[in-house]
Amino acid sequence: MAVRMVSLIGIALLTLSLTIAEEDLPCRTRDLEIEGRSIVCVCDANYCDTITREEPSSGNYVVYTSSDSGKRFEKSFGEIQNVVNYAESLDIDREQTPKEMLEESDFDEGTNSTIWNSVRLRLFTNTRYQTIEGFGGSVTDAAGINWRKLSDATQTQLINTYFGPKGLEYNFIRVPIAGADFSTHPYTYNEMPWNDGALSNFSLSEEDLFLKLPMIKRSLHAAKHEVKIIASTWSPPIWMKTNERITGFGQVKREFYQAYADYHLRFLEEYAKVNVKIWAITTTNEPINGIVPIAPFNSLGWMPSQLARWIVDNLGPTIRNSPFNDTLILAVDDQRYLLHFYVIGMEREDPKAFDYIDGIAIHYYGNFAPAQLLTDIQNRHPKKILLSTEACEGAMPWDAMRVEIGAWRRARNYITSILQDLNNFVVGWIDWNLCLSETGGPNWANNFVDAPILVFPEKDEFIKNPMFYAMGHFSKFVPRGSIRILASRRSIMTIENIAFLTPAGNIVVILHNRNNRDMNIRLDIGTTRFIQLVLEAHSIKTIEINQN
Repeated sequence: MAVRMVSLIGIALLTLSLTIAEEDLPCRTRDLEIEGRSIVCVCDANYCDTITREEPSSGNYVVYTSSDSGKRFEKSFGEIQNVVNYAESLDIDREQTPKEMLEESDFDEGTNSTIWNSVRLRLFTNTRYQTIEGFGGSVTDAAGINWRKLSDATQTQLINTYFGPKGLEYNFIRVPIAGADFSTHPYTYNEMPWNDGALSNFSLSEEDLFLKLPMIKRSLHAAKHEVKIIASTWSPPIWMKTNERITGFGQVKREFYQAYADYHLRFLEEYAKVNVKIWAITTTNEPINGIVPIAPFNSLGWMPSQLARWIVDNLGPTIRNSPFNDTLILAVDDQRYLLHFYVIGMEREDPKAFDYIDGIAIHYYGNFAPAQLLTDIQNRHPKKILLSTEACEGAMPWDAMRVEIGAWRRARNYITSILQDLNNFVVGWIDWNLCLSETGGPNWANNFVDAPILVFPEKDEFIKNPMFYAMGHFSKFVPRGSIRILASRRSIMTIENIAFLTPAGNIVVILHNRNNRDMNIRLDIGTTRFIQLVLEAHSIKTIEINQN
């Protein structure tokens, strides 16, 4: 009997220890004591905050909140409510409803709601749009350099906080083919011998072998789901280019169109040799930079007609007739406001270009053009995917600061951009450098920018900016295979929002409040059930609902 009692106590203690082990580690905050800044979370070899996704039970929901005031994935729980008044269940046209009825029917008494701080959304799970591929960040030379400066234990913490099951669960990586501006020097593959169209001297660089590939492999190992990798060239060897320079106004010489296609194939082959599969390539990073030569870093220009010609005659057949014929080809890889310029120009030159490409890649910068442009592209080519492949803050000429530690407004910009993109048929969103130094580098062209994680090697620690949590409100809770559904406004006021149906059948709703005041939110699930909650000023909430 005593032995049995000891065994039961042991089992109970083991269960308790496992329960404790599964609890999230909270943010270890650092208040910068700078007006207008939020807190940052500090990680080192021994500690880093974690986030686990709670599975909501039937008829219940889980809410995760991050805010300018300092919340970071704060959890709360609730039960779906049932409508008790038949009038409340009516699907009212809010635009035609008298103010008195809105005030009486939206929220329970005692919530201090008016039509000016209340939002009502109706979720329609049968109205479905695009399927989500995922979210992630980029492994550049700069990211690898900063990561390598940390101890092995802290390196593991950084990888896990992005890719691990208690981190953001990223499932995308973008990697440069050879060098980018976020390198210590400009470089390409096969730089010598000159005019070597056969690419007889093609080999990976030290940066691949000692920076990028180790970081990629650690990320693949940490992730519990498939991580898809996208690769982009900034510039080929300069002997392929009309200006024979790494930057400036320069395009591929016509006699090297096939060599440039082969350049991509050779990269796929070399990465395959070290067991890293490339899911997609893009048709050159930001092709406008080699046409309008303002950017001070690695570039290659394509006019739309040139790009179409190269895809049809060279890149498309080269990839499709190779062992890597399942590798996706994503065209453009440039800013939102340039998409129509390239898409229409490519169509005019040769519509067969769209027989080879699988989608359009989009960048974040200068997105003053309306997001509706993305829906227009989708309607024009409904069988092609739209994927946002690069984003960062601090990159624009008017940014007073390249790095702005603890800036909630930069998280806010991320959230708004992601919501705009996903609400206009984009299937995924990839951040730029996974980590940078406190000055936003290294960058050989002095093109320093901000990042969600900044590394401080002298302390063997890294800090997580608000942008990190902005990314996580999507990547952690919207798994690959989720489908965007309709969230229809039923109130005069609104807030930024999006809704998904996950592969498990749950509803995930993301709400963003850019206002200086709290907003009262009601989410209608069908005609007889609903959720009510308060969305704090300058906050984001992700709500996962088990509607069964």
